Formats: sequence, structure tokens, C-alpha cells
Amino acid sequence: MDLRAFASAFVAIFVAELGDKTQLATLSMAAGGSSRWAVFAGSALALVATSGIAVLAGEAVSRFVSPLWLRRGAGVIFLVLGALFLFGRGEGGE
Repeated sequence: MDLRAFASAFVAIFVAELGDKTQLATLSMAAGGSSRWAVFAGSALALVATSGIAVLAGEAVSRFVSPLWLRRGAGVIFLVLGALFLFGRGEGGE
């Protein structure tokens, strides 16, 4: 196993998920009296499933597009979304 890739993925996803809507929804479900273990298992499985889809999609796309262009494209998308949210055209920006 490539430990550097593992650590990079773990840190990036862990930091990105802190305080996001998914974590807040999970917190709400666990606080709502549901079984904490069932909420944990369901949310963990959902994150694993979405990550699996992303890995498969990334592998498929990388066959046609170089990683450099994928990073550049992702960077442009993040900048555009950031600008939209900053200037009030994003979700709840009014």
C-alpha cells in the first residue's frame, strides 16, 4: 500500500468533512435519539460508497485526461464555486 497516498487522502477528506453539511446531518441524527451505532455505520458506509464511486470515476477519467488537466480543471471549478458563493450566487447567499 502507498502510505503517502493513504495519508494524503485521509487528511484531505478528514479536513474537508469537518463541519460540513454531512457531518451536521449525522450529528443531528445521532442526537435525535436514534441508535448512535446505526447512525455511525450508515454514515460510514455512505462515505465509503461515495468515495468508491469517486475512485472508480477518477480511474476511468484518468484514462482519457491527464492528471495535470484534472487538477487544473478541479482548481478552476473550486475558484468559480468560491466566487459564486462569495458574491451571493451560491446556496443561501442572499
